[in-house]
Order: sequence, then structure tokens, then C-alpha cells
Amino acid sequence: MKQSLIAPIEATTPVAVSSVPWYAKFNRGHIVRVLELVQDTIAISLCIGLFCVMVLQLKEIFLSLITTLNFHEITADILFILILVELFRLLIIYLQEQRVSIGVSVEVAIVSVLREVIVKGILEVQWQQVMATCAFLISMAILMVVRVWIPPTFEGIDPEHQVSSRLKVSKHLD
Repeated sequence: MKQSLIAPIEATTPVAVSSVPWYAKFNRGHIVRVLELVQDTIAISLCIGLFCVMVLQLKEIFLSLITTLNFHEITADILFILILVELFRLLIIYLQEQRVSIGVSVEVAIVSVLREVIVKGILEVQWQQVMATCAFLISMAILMVVRVWIPPTFEGIDPEHQVSSRLKVSKHLD
């Protein structure tokens, strides 16, 4: 039997365009990884920006301590730095665990409201604003307590695990 060296005509013709939709040709896992990288880059740039703002604010505090001693302004600036530190910590937690911490977010909100109360002075604020501030702070405190019982958002991440385990241990000791 002689084998033909010439390939059949059907095998040499170009392959017809497949009927696969255009969106099925993308690798979704790769796209998600790229988007997460972009998101992490944004979070890192925010961290760097916050760090620079904190350094500039510290410089301003030290210069104001040398020139004039205005307790009201210095207290407001120190509380502002504490807010920036908490925001920085929130971004670090995000970069490490890919989640936003409820506890740190609530702490930032509480410190921000208290800073505004201290800066404006409680005696200079209308009573309606004082009541609204009190209601907000009470709701934030309730959220801080309730977050212990909120189930973990992502598989394997339980940020309040230590708190709930301490509560269990203290109940067993009583």
C-alpha cells in the first residue's frame, strides 16, 4: 500500500470562525486579578497620601507650639491626626485582609464627631445639633456592640472571633 504524501483538501482549508461568543474568550480570573491589583494600587497610594498629610499636620502642630499656645487649635489638630491614623489603619486592614473593618470605621466616625464637638464647643451649638450628635453616637455605640454577633463576611475571616471567644471564656469562668 502506498501512502499518499498529499494531504486531503479538507484538512488544508482554513478553519471556519467558531460560534463562541466574544465575551466567552476572556479569562475572567485574569481580569479579576488585574482589577484587584488596580484596587490595591489605589489603596497603597491612599496610604502614602495619608502618611504625607499626617507628617505635614505634625509639622504644623510643632510649629504652632513654638509660636503660640492655643489649646483649642492644638487639641483639634491632635484629634485630626488620630482620625488620620485610624483611616491609615483601616487601609492597612483592607490591604491585608481585602475587607473594610466595621469596628475601625465606627471608631473613625466616633472620633470625627467628637472632634467637631470639641472644635465648635458644646456650649456654642444649638440643642438640636447636640441631640442629633448624641443620637448618632448612641447608634455608633450600638453598632460597636452588635458587630460582635455579625457573622463573618468572607470565608475564613472572622474579625470579631477573638472578642467572641473571650466572652465565651469569661462566661465559663463565672
